[in-house]
Amino acid sequence: MNYKIFENVDKYIERLLIPQDEALLKAEESLVTENIPLISVSPNQGKLLQILAMSCNAKRILEIGTLAGYSTIWLTRALPEDGKLITIEFDSHHAEVAKKNITRAGLEDKVTIINGKAMDVLEKMLGDKEEPFDFIFIDADKPPYTKYFQLAMRLSHKGTIIIADNVIRDGEILDENSSDEKVIGVQRFNKFLSDCKEVNATILQTVGVKEYDGMAIAVVK
Repeated sequence: MNYKIFENVDKYIERLLIPQDEALLKAEESLVTENIPLISVSPNQGKLLQILAMSCNAKRILEIGTLAGYSTIWLTRALPEDGKLITIEFDSHHAEVAKKNITRAGLEDKVTIINGKAMDVLEKMLGDKEEPFDFIFIDADKPPYTKYFQLAMRLSHKGTIIIADNVIRDGEILDENSSDEKVIGVQRFNKFLSDCKEVNATILQTVGVKEYDGMAIAVVK
């Protein structure tokens, strides 16, 4: 598949509507300088997340998978003055880099980074009766996506928006014989989403500088 036209259009949209400041650019650069996988959302996707969070007047946001904090910055900037974002990152190095990027952006007072296994952290939140979140973004390891989503629903309220990234995987989800654990995890999640009566959901295919993938978008009933 020739992705050049998608990449060029993505950059066209970015030039028109998505100017990036130093904080966002430095967060992107840190992926390279700190030897972190280049798998964060694109500028256009970051702006989409921000707009969706603003559309539901989110005051409490949960992010599962911080990486270097690029999407965290986009989402935190959607919050009102008294808003709060909690982000969970398994890798301690990634969490430390994200902390620096978030501080550089001047958002450290609104963001709490939890370094730990997401499943354990989410279970603890439930045990501690954490206040429900208005917006949840899932962008972590793919095999347990279904479980992450189930826990996210339990940390939600009616109207909460839940986004799960990377659910098309260059169309590999169509391969019923795939042996890729990431693909299998996403196939399992997509099937769960189709049967889930507790949310109203769809999947938006995405193309651009991040090539061909998709985001699941769900609203809790």
